[in-house]
Amino acid sequence: MDKTRPIIIVKKKGGHGGHHGGAWKVAYADFVTAMMSLFIVLWLLSSSKKVQQAVGGYFKDPTGTAEKLGSNMEGAGENFTLTKDNMPKLKDQLEQKIRQMSDFEKLKSHVEMTVTTEGLRIELMESVSGTFFDSGRPQLNADGRELLVSLAQELAKLPNKISIEGHTDSKPYAASGNYSNWELSSDRANAARRLMQANGVGPTQVTQVRGFADQRLRNLHDSLDPSNRRVSLIVHYLESNNNDEDAKPPAGGEEKKPEDATAAKPSAGSEEKKPEIKTPGAPAENPAKKE
Repeated sequence: MDKTRPIIIVKKKGGHGGHHGGAWKVAYADFVTAMMSLFIVLWLLSSSKKVQQAVGGYFKDPTGTAEKLGSNMEGAGENFTLTKDNMPKLKDQLEQKIRQMSDFEKLKSHVEMTVTTEGLRIELMESVSGTFFDSGRPQLNADGRELLVSLAQELAKLPNKISIEGHTDSKPYAASGNYSNWELSSDRANAARRLMQANGVGPTQVTQVRGFADQRLRNLHDSLDPSNRRVSLIVHYLESNNNDEDAKPPAGGEEKKPEDATAAKPSAGSEEKKPEIKTPGAPAENPAKKE
C-alpha cells in the first residue's frame, strides 16, 4: 500500500429538521388559558359570597344590569363602598339625581348634604307651609315621596348602614290629646323609613329610627324656625376591619382590666340627658293640627 496516500476526514454538519409550523403556539396558548382559569377559580373560592354572586351575575347578564345582582337592591352591594375618601363622590351623585326631579327649583333650598364625622348627613327641611310633609301631619306629600324614592334607589346600592332622624320646632300641639312633637318626629322618621324600604333599601340597612322632637334645633336662635322641622338621613361610614384587629390583645400579653365601674357613673348634680324616642308604636288616630 502506498503510505503517502492522504487521510480524508469528512465532517458532517447537523442540518435543521425543517420548519415545524406553529402548532406549539396553539398548545402554549391553551396552557396559559388553563392556568389563568385555574387562578380565577382559586380567587373566587377564597372570595366572599357577595363577590361570587356579583361575578356570577355578570356572566349571566353582561349587558349592565348585573351590578344590581351584586346588591340585590337591598343595600348589600359591593359595587360602591362608602368610605371617608369617596364620601364627596356619593354627595355629588345624589345631588345629580335630585336635579332630575320635576320640582328641583322649588326643593333645592330645602335639601342640604353635609359630610360629617358620622358619614353623609342629608337634611330635608320644611318651609312655613310644608315642603315634604303637610303641616302637623306625619304623612309624606307628593314632593317628599318623589325625593325619598330617588334617594332610596341610590342608597340601596350601598352596603352602608343608614339612620333616620325626625325633628320638629318648639311650637307645641294643642292641649287636647296626647299627640306631641315627640310622636310627630318619630312618625315622620318612620314614614321615611317605610317608603325607602319599599323602594330598594334593605330591611337590615336601616339601623336606627329616632325622634328628637325639638331637642336638637337646627336654628338655635329661633326655636320656631321652619327649618327646625326636618328629617335627617345619615349614611354611616363602613367600620374598618383593622379596628377589630387592634382591639385584640397581643399574643402573650396581659389582657387589659376593665375600668372601675364607679368611673362611668355621672357626677352628682350633672344634668340628666333627655330621653330619645325610637320608633314608637302606631301613631294615634287623627292627630290634632298645630295652632
